[in-house]
Amino acid sequence: MYRLGLVGYPLEHSLSPMIHGSALRIANINGDYRLYPVPPSPQGMAELGQLISKMRHGKLKGLNITIPYKQAIMEYLDVLTPAAQAIGAVNTLFMSDGKLVGDNSDAPGFMADLENIYSKKTVGREVSRVLVLGAGGAARAVVYALGMAGWEVIIAARRLKQASDLVTHILHKIPDLKNTQSVPTNASELNGRFPIRAIDLNELPVFIQQTDPIHLVVNATSVGMFPDIYASPWPEHLELPASAMVYDLVYNPEETLFLHRARQQGHLAWSGWGMLVEQALISFEKWTGIAVPRQLVVQSLSIEGKPD
Repeated sequence: MYRLGLVGYPLEHSLSPMIHGSALRIANINGDYRLYPVPPSPQGMAELGQLISKMRHGKLKGLNITIPYKQAIMEYLDVLTPAAQAIGAVNTLFMSDGKLVGDNSDAPGFMADLENIYSKKTVGREVSRVLVLGAGGAARAVVYALGMAGWEVIIAARRLKQASDLVTHILHKIPDLKNTQSVPTNASELNGRFPIRAIDLNELPVFIQQTDPIHLVVNATSVGMFPDIYASPWPEHLELPASAMVYDLVYNPEETLFLHRARQQGHLAWSGWGMLVEQALISFEKWTGIAVPRQLVVQSLSIEGKPD
């Protein structure tokens, strides 16, 4: 029996069991997908160790990892895939040749959903400049994916050092982006010299006025996620860039306050539901070797009343 699951805290908002349950049925696999809420505490770390032990002994076939363990989990692993190593965060665990491997399906999942959006006739593909809100584990995957695709990325975070550290890390992992000199660690030196840079979130009003058009704004924070549904990562009295589309990685609620305000201002906007499905199916294929078509899962979930 395929026993799969999700490790993180909190997990009440998670729709992953529905997605993977649908994939298991479509693939005709006898299995289940459970939630393993592990609080960030000494007791929680012991729990995490027990789950890792179950994977090593074959009692669990695969695990997804979410907040707050996407980086903390790495010390338990034997091998990191190139993507996980470059991103510096893990969301998928599987066994290979007796070794526990950490991978990251967030980056390809995000890009797959974005490309799906661009394939629609209503959306142009001239996007080139992206503003990413946040510098945590999810932001790492998004910035890496966009950087690999050759886009100009601006990271805005409340902690500028965290954003600057992310810039430096990503630039070292994508050789084509850096020049022949060493990548500087000072945030002011980074700005204007590389296609990925960092700014303080408090500088957004001035930055938006002075920079070239922003084509896409991505919320890569957990702000606005259930149950904190009345919060938004975007400053309340600041208009979104006129030319920007909006993508919120949060998927529960389906329409966050951030998305609601963006749509009220006339912007095209999408939730992280599509990314959630895409990254789930990438993980599922790692565990089972079966590529379940997205459309079949979406149709199955639509029957259950979930977004299509």
